[in-house]
Amino acid sequence: MKAERPIRVGLATDLGAGTNFSQLVTMNEAYKVAQMSGYSLSAPHAFYLATRGAANALYLDDKIGSIEVGMEADLTVLDLNATPVLEYRMKYARNIDEMLFVLMTLGDDRTARATYVAGELLYSRNPHITNEQFTRSLTTD
Repeated sequence: MKAERPIRVGLATDLGAGTNFSQLVTMNEAYKVAQMSGYSLSAPHAFYLATRGAANALYLDDKIGSIEVGMEADLTVLDLNATPVLEYRMKYARNIDEMLFVLMTLGDDRTARATYVAGELLYSRNPHITNEQFTRSLTTD
């Protein structure tokens, strides 16, 4: 979608104006609102708005919003098979755009497998796993 005005836009949630803490649920709601308004919000654009676009909207894109050397980053590892419905639908995703769309429309808080803040593992679905064990598990799954 081409911007008609130079307005910085991001997509985020703090529950104050929303219904859920899950960024994926917020993307799903934004997708539905856009559709009802006659616009199409693609999954890649929604993920952009939730990452680089949000950083840009806050004038912080020189520090956050992308994974690059020298940037600060908090990361959530997503489980593409977190629920039976996600697992089933992911089998038919043909490319990354379709995978992101499935995550955006069917994902929720159960999709979060782990969360890193400033490089430290702060949340893992398995609370007994160490940072090293979790990192190793990502390369063997």
